[in-house]
Amino acid sequence: MSTATTPGPDRSRLGQVGRRDVLKLLAAGPAAAQWAAAGPAAAAVSPGGVPGIVKPLPPELFTIRGTNAETNVSAFAGTGRLTPADRFFVRNHTSTPRLGESDWKLTVWGSGLGGGRRADFTYGQLRSLPPVTRTAFLECAGNGRNYFDTQQGQPVIGTPWTLGAIGVARWRGVRLADVLRLAGITDRAVDVMPRGLDDDFVAGGVNLGRPRKPLPVAKAMNDVILAYEMNGEPLPYDHGFPVRVVAPSWVGIASVKWLADIEVSDTPLSSPWTTQFYRLFGEAYPPEGSVPLTRQTIKSTFELAEGAVFEAGRIHHLTGRSWSAAGAVRRVEVSTDGGAHWRPAKLRDTPHRDSWVRWSADWRPRHAGPAELLARATDTAGNTQPPTSVHNTQGYLFDAVVRHRVTVR
Repeated sequence: MSTATTPGPDRSRLGQVGRRDVLKLLAAGPAAAQWAAAGPAAAAVSPGGVPGIVKPLPPELFTIRGTNAETNVSAFAGTGRLTPADRFFVRNHTSTPRLGESDWKLTVWGSGLGGGRRADFTYGQLRSLPPVTRTAFLECAGNGRNYFDTQQGQPVIGTPWTLGAIGVARWRGVRLADVLRLAGITDRAVDVMPRGLDDDFVAGGVNLGRPRKPLPVAKAMNDVILAYEMNGEPLPYDHGFPVRVVAPSWVGIASVKWLADIEVSDTPLSSPWTTQFYRLFGEAYPPEGSVPLTRQTIKSTFELAEGAVFEAGRIHHLTGRSWSAAGAVRRVEVSTDGGAHWRPAKLRDTPHRDSWVRWSADWRPRHAGPAELLARATDTAGNTQPPTSVHNTQGYLFDAVVRHRVTVR
C-alpha cells in the first residue's frame, strides 16, 4: 500500500467499533441524545485579506507570507500567556476549508487495527468522549527561517518567517489514545498518520496529496489530543474546525488541521512531509538528510517591531517571550549593547513545559544611534540559545539568539 497516494477508506458507514461499544465506555458521560451534531459553529467569515484565509488580517497584527499569515511579534504585547485566536498565526499549505459539524466524520483505519477493522466517529461522538484540556504552543518548523539569511548570511528556501509563526492556546479535546483504543489499535501498530481535509498540495507541478505526517505510536498514545476548542471557544476555521490534531512540543506540521482520517499501520509510514520536507539537508547532514523532524527547539523574541524607536536618557520597559520544546524555560538573559554584556530578565510567569514564559527588563539608553537588543533563554534540559544556528537548506529549527535592531534618538 502506498501511503503517499492511497486515499482513506469509505466513510459512509460506522465500522466494527459501533455506538454500543462507545456507549459502554461512556456510561457515566452525556446522554446519547446529546450526540447529534448541532450544525456549523459560529466563526469569522469576513475577508481575511489573502486568498484562502477566512479571518481578518489587519496589518498591525499580521504580515502576509504567501498562503500564510505571520503574527507580528509586537502584537503579542499585552495579550497574556494565551494567544487570542484573532492574533494566532496561520500556516496553510493551500486554503482554509469551511466545514460543518453535521456532515463531518473521523475515520480510523489501517493494518494496525485488530481484524482489519475501521471506525467512524461523528463530531458529537468525539465530544462525548472524556475531555482533556492542555495548554501548548504550536510553532511552524520554519519559524525564524528569515534569520539564516539576514543574520547569518546563509540562503535558505521556504516561507521567510521571522519569529511570529508561533502561538500558545488552551486546547480542549479528547486524547488520541482514547480514540485509538476505541478503534481497536493492537500492539502490532507502529505508526499513526493523521490527514487533513484541505485541498491537495502541489509542489513543482507534482500533486503530493493532502498534508499528513506520521506519528510513532509512542507519541500518539502519550500526549497528543484531538482538539475541538481553542481558548474556550470552538476552533476557528483557520485553526482547524471542526477538529485538529495537537501534538505538543513537535513541529507544527504534526498538528494536522481539519482532521479527516487517521491511518494506523503495523509497518512504518511516510509521506512527502517526512521525505521531501521536514528533514534537515545541507553540508552538516548526510546526503539523504536527517531523520524526519519531531521536536521543536528553543527561541526568544522581544515584543517589538523591527526598527522600533527609543528616546535616549529615559527608562524603557522591554518585554518579550521565550519558549522551548525540550523543557520549561528557567532563565532569560538580555543584552542591550549587541551582546557585549548580559543581565537576567525578570520572569513574569511560572515556567511550564510546552508553553512560553513572558519576561521583562528595563533599559535606559544613553546615546542616540542604532542599537541591537538580544535575548537568550535556557531551559530545564540545559539548552541555551547559541550565537548561531547550524545551517540547513530549508531553514528549519532556527534556535540562535536574534539581533533585534532598534534606533535610539
